Amino acid sequence: MDSRLEFYKHLSDSTAARKELVRSSDFQAEIWHKSLSASQAPRAHPDAGKLLLPALNSMIDITSTRTMALQMHPPKVIFGMLFGLALIGSMLAGRGMGQGRHWLYVVAFASVMAISVYVILDLEYPRFGLIRVDPFDQLLVNVRATMR
Repeated sequence: MDSRLEFYKHLSDSTAARKELVRSSDFQAEIWHKSLSASQAPRAHPDAGKLLLPALNSMIDITSTRTMALQMHPPKVIFGMLFGLALIGSMLAGRGMGQGRHWLYVVAFASVMAISVYVILDLEYPRFGLIRVDPFDQLLVNVRATMR
């Protein structure tokens, strides 16, 4: 848990985040190997491995899923199309308002387009920007507290 929290804390520094991710993976491998050998020990209960190993596998799977979710983003062409859509929409709206200058409409339209593009990009990278998911890490802190 400490390693995962450190990973999220150092996410803005890619070198430190990768180092912590490797450390976390090493911990997972160590936990898996120790659990596997303990469940196959001569005095181990025959059903111990049936209960323990699937739970550990789920733990490893969810960390892999969260890591991949951080690394997976839409292709750059999608971002290009988003900016192109905003630009073309602004151009068409400006042309339509060309007969009379209604500055309120121009400013309102430009603001709505800019805010929409920013919010979409900010949602795509939830650990950076104004929209943050850092409070979600409190769940990991709570789980760690119950483990001690």
